[in-house]
Amino acid sequence: MKFNKLNSIIVLGLVAIVGIIVAQLLWTKEAFGLEEKKFSQKVHVSLLEVVKSLYEGTNHDLPTESPIEKMANDYYIVNVANDFEPDILEFYLKSEFKKMGIATDFEYAIYNCSSDAMVYGNYVSMTSDEAAKKSVHFPKHKNLVYYFAIRFPNETSYLFSSLKFWFVLSFALVVILLVYVYSIFTILQQRKYSELQRDFINNMTHEFKTPLSSILLASNYLMKQQAIQSDEKLQKYTGIIIDQSNKLNSHIGKILNVAKSDGAPLELEKTTIDVSAVILDVIENIKLKHETIAISFSADGPISIVADAFHFTNIVYNLIDNSIKYCDGTPEIVINATVENATLKLTFKDNGIGVPAKQLPFIFDKFYRIPSVKSNEVNGFGLGLYYVKKICTLHGWKISAENNPSKGIAITLTIPMR
Repeated sequence: MKFNKLNSIIVLGLVAIVGIIVAQLLWTKEAFGLEEKKFSQKVHVSLLEVVKSLYEGTNHDLPTESPIEKMANDYYIVNVANDFEPDILEFYLKSEFKKMGIATDFEYAIYNCSSDAMVYGNYVSMTSDEAAKKSVHFPKHKNLVYYFAIRFPNETSYLFSSLKFWFVLSFALVVILLVYVYSIFTILQQRKYSELQRDFINNMTHEFKTPLSSILLASNYLMKQQAIQSDEKLQKYTGIIIDQSNKLNSHIGKILNVAKSDGAPLELEKTTIDVSAVILDVIENIKLKHETIAISFSADGPISIVADAFHFTNIVYNLIDNSIKYCDGTPEIVINATVENATLKLTFKDNGIGVPAKQLPFIFDKFYRIPSVKSNEVNGFGLGLYYVKKICTLHGWKISAENNPSKGIAITLTIPMR
């Protein structure tokens, strides 16, 4: 596949999203480090306040050096040259942690400095007021110095919980990347299928054109023969062959035009055209084929627009032709051209079978045909209204369709005249 504009946009979009995700993950890692450092500082300040509280009312002076030593991210040792009660220590720890906004559980232990043996320990929940206390004998001896250690078993999950926004944002970006990749994959697949379809249509219609041209030449030559003209049945059958061949040739032309417009944008040759003249000319040509139809046209005076004359003529022809084909009685078509606020509204109303309300939004889709008895009787590929919609879009016009209150459908073209 050639590295074209679409591929460049895809690659740039992918690189941009991946870059954003990488940056987001780096920011999240940095934010976690800052939260960890802030948590450690809060714990350090809280433990210093606990030590001060333990020394109050005693004959001992506060140590000159910091009594707090951080052994690991979640483990601290506090040297206290004094004896203290476990209940008092626990009360001070919970009070100071609450003051500093530390809401994670912790466990502490009291050790004998002489033997480094733990003489008391407890797990404290900061989220539950009714913490189960362990009944541990705490020996008190004269001149025995104790120190205590504290650990936060849930520190990592506690810090992660404070970074919920960062993780949610990172997850959202990952989801966006996956959706983007899936969308791009789908677009490329659809593009591949579209190219295959277009190539098939081009080849198919080209192969049809050659034998069809031979059939038309032979049929027209046959129609001029005296033997055919003198025999009513042979003349009728030859006329049917020519008529059906012309219809098939028209359908193939439509398919070729659509395939060409899908492969590359149509180049419009815009000129100033007389709307009334084009519509009246199309009506005159259609009446040569369908003598019984009733077509009326009204306009607010002379109306001129800038458009491609060839494609505009095809639009008018297709809309009138559809009204004739999808009518179960004598076709009656009313065409109105009104100008309001420098905008032309061209409306085609008929007395046909109409369109079910649920299927009305899809009538301009490619190859879409409404399943009905009449649709089965009418030959076609569902390309007429698709072609009309495409030409209107290229001109910057709007097209809409609605069912008439009584019977039939009304299709309106909204054409800016400036």
